[in-house]
Amino acid sequence: MDFKKIVQDGKFDLHMHTTASDGDYTPEDVVEKAYDAGLQTIAITDHDTMAGLEAALDTGKKLGINVIRGIELSTKFRGKTVDILGYNLASTAKLEQILKEMRSEREDRATRIIKKFTDLGMPISLDDVNKYSQGDVISRPHIAKAVVEKGYVKDSQMVFDLYLADGRPCAVDKMVITPEEGIQLIKEAGGIAVLAHPVLLGDDKLVLKLLQFPFDGIEVWHRKQNKADNKRYEALAGQFGLIMTGGSDFHNDQHQLGVFGFSMQA
Repeated sequence: MDFKKIVQDGKFDLHMHTTASDGDYTPEDVVEKAYDAGLQTIAITDHDTMAGLEAALDTGKKLGINVIRGIELSTKFRGKTVDILGYNLASTAKLEQILKEMRSEREDRATRIIKKFTDLGMPISLDDVNKYSQGDVISRPHIAKAVVEKGYVKDSQMVFDLYLADGRPCAVDKMVITPEEGIQLIKEAGGIAVLAHPVLLGDDKLVLKLLQFPFDGIEVWHRKQNKADNKRYEALAGQFGLIMTGGSDFHNDQHQLGVFGFSMQA
């Protein structure tokens, strides 16, 4: 896979989510939206699951758009969440087992979060949440939507700010693996491991520490990174000999496919 050529062509988005994790659109719909946006290469990178890939790949073949098999693995390092994008993955028994364990843990976590809301006088059920997860991996945005639907809180962002963010009353820790473990899983599956949205770590010293691990690339362009960030991470990519990637981190209509601060002069 020639990431340099993908970037040079300019019509790409390598960070997108679907209903297989916490996105609003099905894998088929996301690929169709990417096609309509004039993109040529995309990656489906759902959180801790590969469940939507086959549907996305099939749609990509029909429309003539290149769909890369991807994932966004959740890891933890020094108390901070470190997301790792994996590209060009094959399914392995070890990877599938870890993802299965993560899925089971997310279901248990969801049950515990639901109980916390109920204990606070805001009863919701697993069925309420499953309307939004559609049987796929349950995530906090699905729970937030169920809380909003019940009329307890105005919008999903407020649910996070008041109840679901780390340290808030309904927060529950999730199963975590280390960045080293995440990178190893991706590489054992024949994939390429990329440090996702480094600006969200809020600490470039931490970014430098993480880049001591055997990452293949860094997400230089992301919708939450400005031009100065892009320049800084492009320089780090050169310093460490890393592949440069970029993506919108698309979840819903608040995010624009293919728009993430990228330009050939960025």
